[in-house]
Amino acid sequence: MEYKLPFKEYNKALRKSRLLGLKCNTCGTITCPPKMSCQECSGLDLEITELSGQGSIVTFTTSFGAPQGRENELPYTVLLVKLDEGPWIMGNLIDMETNKINFDIIGRRVKMSSRVYPGDIYSGGSASRPVFSFID
Repeated sequence: MEYKLPFKEYNKALRKSRLLGLKCNTCGTITCPPKMSCQECSGLDLEITELSGQGSIVTFTTSFGAPQGRENELPYTVLLVKLDEGPWIMGNLIDMETNKINFDIIGRRVKMSSRVYPGDIYSGGSASRPVFSFID
């Protein structure tokens, strides 16, 4: 069985700040990041769809420990965002200093762009990751 949207293609789109997901033609659920089957009904009739990248912050955490080679980025805040289309995805918050972040950001609207991060000894090289900035 082939992936409908392989990570390589998903990552290629992210490098252009385009967020791709998979829409299930059986139940209508949108899965992002892409998986082999629908996360709701396990259906395999999936089609690639482009998402807006906009949503609301559900929760966050600030990290004071970095992956190998990214120690100069400390500290950084990772958000869990519920996209307008339904899926929840994670990404770094890029437009607020970590010492100013508090629970008031929960529920705030954000939009996605992307950054390319270097790989480490555990990865297959550099990859693009979602990052978020405030809309309001």
